[in-house]
Amino acid sequence: MEVILKKYQKGLGEKNDIVKVKPGYARNYLIPQGIAILATEIARKRLAEDIRQAEHRIEHIRSEAQAEADKLNELTLTIETLAGPDGKLFGAVTPLMVANRLEEQGYTVERQRISFEENIKMLGSYTAKVDVHKDVKATVNIEVVAVSSE
Repeated sequence: MEVILKKYQKGLGEKNDIVKVKPGYARNYLIPQGIAILATEIARKRLAEDIRQAEHRIEHIRSEAQAEADKLNELTLTIETLAGPDGKLFGAVTPLMVANRLEEQGYTVERQRISFEENIKMLGSYTAKVDVHKDVKATVNIEVVAVSSE
């Protein structure tokens, strides 16, 4: 079954993408949650018209996303967390922690758009991938340090 996504869905696609999914997933989750609509002929024609009308805005949005990604690539976040004497964290650094730290720096990024190559469970330096736009990705450097007990 093909559906048209009405908003970003991690692992599935971006807004206005036509994706093929299992019928039960579409009927029981995507459509009732307002994430997608059926990809009927009328819906496809409406989508094509919307895309034609928005074509001139897409390049502007992409250039803004690239500028934000360039700023994020230069950014290094310091996340303080509790750690044992051997450097092992009590818990792990999560995408939500990175999103909150980015928000403190003045960037608005949904936590679903942040991913790590490996779980962060030790002190040290890591990188996080941020999907700024459909075609634009950024890499944020993360320094995980122990909370100072001062």
